[in-house]
Amino acid sequence: MSLVKRISYEEEKKKNPELKDSDIQILKDWAMKQSHLPKILDVEYVLFLHSNYYRIEAAKNTIEEYYTSRTHMPEFFSDRDPLGTKQLREIFKVVASMTLPMTTKEGYKLVYTRLIDYEPSRFVYNDVMKYFSMVVDLWLYTEGSAEGHVIIIDMAGATFAHAGRLSPMAIKRYLYYLQEAIPIRLKGLHFINTNAVMDIILSMMKPFMKKELMEVLHIHPTNSTKDTLATFVPLEAFPCDVGLGGKAKPFKEQQEEILKKIEDHREWFLQDEVTGRVNEALRVEKSKTMDLFGVEGSFKKLDID
Repeated sequence: MSLVKRISYEEEKKKNPELKDSDIQILKDWAMKQSHLPKILDVEYVLFLHSNYYRIEAAKNTIEEYYTSRTHMPEFFSDRDPLGTKQLREIFKVVASMTLPMTTKEGYKLVYTRLIDYEPSRFVYNDVMKYFSMVVDLWLYTEGSAEGHVIIIDMAGATFAHAGRLSPMAIKRYLYYLQEAIPIRLKGLHFINTNAVMDIILSMMKPFMKKELMEVLHIHPTNSTKDTLATFVPLEAFPCDVGLGGKAKPFKEQQEEILKKIEDHREWFLQDEVTGRVNEALRVEKSKTMDLFGVEGSFKKLDID
C-alpha cells in the first residue's frame, strides 16, 4: 500500500506568503463556536482561506457550505468505499477521472474526465460525480492549494441516451457544491469534443449557474477542439492516446494509477464520512443550504446522535 503524504501546513506557508497564522486563528476561534462543525485541521483551513483569496468572511461561508453540502448530499459523498461499494467499482469501468501531470502557463492544475464505456445504460450521473469528487478530494489532500483549477470534460462518446439519464435536480445539487462549497479557485470548465447533445446538457445546467461560472465555461465542438482548447491548456498535458496531441502516459496507465491511489487511501475516505460531516443536532442557526434543497431528499442519510 503506497499512501501519499498529506501536504503540511508548513509547506502551505512556504507556497503562500500571504498566509497568516493570525487569519487561521480567527477561523479556528470562529469554528469553535460553531458546535455543529467537525474538527478542521490547520492545513484544511488554508484551502478555505486561499480559495477565497484570504477573505475571512468568505472563507467562513465556504467552510459552512462545504461541510453542510457534504452531509446533505449523500448521493455524492457517502458510500465512498473504493473497494466495498459495488456502484463505485462499476463506475470505475464506465468513466475515468484523472489529474493531469502539467499545469497551464498560469500555474492552474488540470483534471480530466471522459467516458471509457459508451453504453448509456451503465452511466449513472451521481456515481460519476462521486468518483470525480474523490479524485479532487485526494488531490487537495496531497497537493493542497493551487493558483487555480481547471476541469476538462471530454464528451467523446456521449449520446442523447446519456443526456436522458441526467436529472436537473442532480445537476443543480452538484453545481451548488461546485460553486458554493468546494475550496478551489475554479478558473475553467471546459467541455471538449462536443456535439448536439451538449445543447440539452447546457439547457439543464444554465438555470443553476452563476455569472462567475458562466464566465469560465467553454464549449469546444469536436471539429475544432484542439485549436480552441490549446489557447487555454497545453495539449501535451493530455494522455498520448486520446486524440488531443498529448504527450503524457497512456490513458489506461494513468487511470490505473489514480484508482490505485484511491484504493490505497480507502481508510481516509471511510474516516472522512464519519468525521467530516456536520451534526445538525448541535446547529444553532438555521442553514441556508438546507433551505435550498428542502427537507425532502436531504435527510435520508442524516444520523443525529
